[in-house]
Parts: sequence; C-alpha cells; structure tokens
Amino acid sequence: MKTAVAGEDANWGRIVMAVGKSGERVERDLLKVSIGGVVIAEQGERVAAYDEAPVAAHMKTRDIVLAVDIGLGQGSATVWSCDLTHGYIDINADYRS
Repeated sequence: MKTAVAGEDANWGRIVMAVGKSGERVERDLLKVSIGGVVIAEQGERVAAYDEAPVAAHMKTRDIVLAVDIGLGQGSATVWSCDLTHGYIDINADYRS
C-alpha cells in the first residue's frame, strides 16, 4: 500500500488487496473505499461514475486520506505512516548503525 501511495497510484484494487491481507474479517460486498473524500468502490465494485482525475490530484498531495469502510459494525482507527519513496530508501541505505 505504501508503494502505491509513494507512486501516486489511485488503484483501489491495491487498497482492497491490503485489506484482504490484513487478517481481519471482511465482506467484499460490504466494502467501501474512498481516497481524498471521493468514493471509488462500494459493494465490492468500482463506482460507475468514478472520475480518477480528482483522486489522482489528491494522490500528489502531502497528506493522503484513504478511507475504508468494511461494513461490519461500528468502530474506527486512524493510521499514520511514513515516507517510503525512493529518496527515503536511498537516505537510509547509505549508512550503517
């Protein structure tokens, strides 16, 4: 998922794959995915009117907001992540501890 964000890839399939690999109970047909407030997929399918342009623009910003509703009750979580761009990898590969 981090590589999709670093690569500014608005591919909702990567998000669904990450959710599926999380180990948590998920019902595909209840899943809803949004990026930057734009609903991309719901009920297990891409939204028919989905326009990738605003999502692609959002993916170029510093703070990427991804929302996944697994449709299985109440609850929420916030996840903060870090940079995993090629520049970050280069910086951290150039020294030894």
